[in-house]
Amino acid sequence: MALHKLLVDDFYDASYSLIAIHCRLEDFRLAYLLNKYLDLKLQRKLQDLDYNYFDASFSIYEWENKKLDTVWNLVSNICKKDEATLQSSGSLFENSTTVTRTVNLLPELKTVDYLIKVSNEQRNFNEKIILNRIQSIPQVITTYSVDIEKIKSKDHLIFN
Repeated sequence: MALHKLLVDDFYDASYSLIAIHCRLEDFRLAYLLNKYLDLKLQRKLQDLDYNYFDASFSIYEWENKKLDTVWNLVSNICKKDEATLQSSGSLFENSTTVTRTVNLLPELKTVDYLIKVSNEQRNFNEKIILNRIQSIPQVITTYSVDIEKIKSKDHLIFN
């Protein structure tokens, strides 16, 4: 009897594009500028992406274009958390300091500030035009398309 092993990658859905954005703006400002330059209607979701194993939450914006059957997501790739640490100094009093810890949604892309995920079954959009429009925003440092095949943590991109 033959044994057939199913891998997680057998069920992987590559019907989306991923765009990386390097930009030092706050998330709401970037969402406003993307709405303006790309003619989108991104709105912040009521709940952020919370990952218990990260102990972090990431802001997320979404717009569903029903005409083109496309879902746009803007998600922050960086979460900075202040944590209290106790240091033993041998004195009678506790010295507590805070340390800022940075957590990335996609650890492979540590320098990326934001990610845009465009989900579309037919892939009927021109990615180069989108990249050029995002790059025309003065506050954006750079933007580029991400090869999804090289990302190990694809499961972090499931937002629903």
